[in-house]
Amino acid sequence: MEMPETCDFTVFGGTGDLALRKLLPALYMRDHEGQLPPDTRIIAVSHSDLDDAAYRLQVRAALAEHLAPGVLREDVLERLLARLHHVTLDFSDPDGWHLFHGLLKDRPSYDETVRVYYLAVAPRMFGQVCERLDEIGAVDEHARVVMEKPIGHDLESARAVNESVGRVFEERQIFRIDHYLGKESVQNLLVTRFANTFLEPLWNSSWVDHVQITVAESLGVGSRGGYYDQAGALRDMVQNHLLQLLCLVAMEPPTYVDRETVRDEKLKVLQALKPMTPEVIDRDTVRGRYDAGQVDGEVVASYDDEVGAGSRTETFVALKTEVQNWRWAGVPFYLRTGKRMDRRASEIVVVFKRPPHSMFPQAEGVTTPNRLHILVQPDEGMRLHLTAKEPGPGGYRLRPVSLDLAYATAFDQRLPDAYERLLMDVMKGNPTLFMRRDEVEAAWAWAEPVLHRWASTPEQPLGYPAGTAGPTAAAALLERDGRTWQELDS
Repeated sequence: MEMPETCDFTVFGGTGDLALRKLLPALYMRDHEGQLPPDTRIIAVSHSDLDDAAYRLQVRAALAEHLAPGVLREDVLERLLARLHHVTLDFSDPDGWHLFHGLLKDRPSYDETVRVYYLAVAPRMFGQVCERLDEIGAVDEHARVVMEKPIGHDLESARAVNESVGRVFEERQIFRIDHYLGKESVQNLLVTRFANTFLEPLWNSSWVDHVQITVAESLGVGSRGGYYDQAGALRDMVQNHLLQLLCLVAMEPPTYVDRETVRDEKLKVLQALKPMTPEVIDRDTVRGRYDAGQVDGEVVASYDDEVGAGSRTETFVALKTEVQNWRWAGVPFYLRTGKRMDRRASEIVVVFKRPPHSMFPQAEGVTTPNRLHILVQPDEGMRLHLTAKEPGPGGYRLRPVSLDLAYATAFDQRLPDAYERLLMDVMKGNPTLFMRRDEVEAAWAWAEPVLHRWASTPEQPLGYPAGTAGPTAAAALLERDGRTWQELDS
């Protein structure tokens, strides 16, 4: 899949936080590396009353704030700013849409131009925007639409969103973005599994004891309190990010990595997840909400103080599930995510079984299970934990050691942000790292019973002090199975 020569990249919600904090910096960095199509325009659409010059000033300030020090070059900045246009548009105003369409058509190569429509707006507006695009004739074989999460708040609403967008765009033109799938370590997981023969024979229930997936945040809900209180951790993180990571760990090897083969295998994993019955939910899920506490030495408020008392929204989820297929039957998958935790970290830990026989009965120390840590953020890489003999005479002294791969140092180059990679894939028309409709709906079908069960019970989420690892019940979830959460340095 090749990069097109001409591209109009439109961001609906172009003055919003996502556009200014993530999308425009990502496009700047790709322009910095010379990877944008030569004839690219970036069109921001919003309610703000801005002309091109005023919007360019806003973007200049945003890039200065959000780009890493030392990467802002005046020549690249001027080149990017020259690509920018702003259209003030009330989505219900037909006249405004015709002005927007006039800007799209204001180029000689209109019929060959790839048009990307990035919907950085509320999901309830996805269908309306797509219908308007269709009405003005701005949807053809070269058009693509990008949908940000959340795609619905349950299975029914997800289907409604998919239906409304699907009436205008074909499935091959729809890119449902999950930025976790653009991270270097997540993509490298596929290469580690399928381009190296030493792991594949061990990647099954015969040798793997269990798998842990953690996405921990030290921040609270902040300015997202209004949205978050309607969503909660299960909708915001588990149903999409964590399940996508689980799919990449558990999927079968595709014949080759291609636009549909990977997504076919991920769908099979979602369909094989153990059903969440009321009994399973009561036994194998934990939900919590952060209280006041300390994070990085700073006193922080409780969720109730930030959002308002009386909420039943969870800011923490831990659960146990299983992929019920030939490869993984009997292997627990433990998922955990939360806000205001003791650290910011996203990681996958594959814990292998203990050696079947201890051959060093007189040794000092113990033989610990091997663990493969896949570090997603903040420092992307891998760490393989082994047991080794400590150097020196006088018998065997066993101690755990690790083989470390840090991508930033191993390859001596800057790691692109996930959005940089994913936006380039959209322009190329490569959907491999994006969610397909059936994936989204299968994930909701699995998660929805948990939401219903929690809503039907009077129990409040368990409190946990900000700056900790979550409710003690999350530790007990593993301890009853004779296991513990594996922290990176443990």
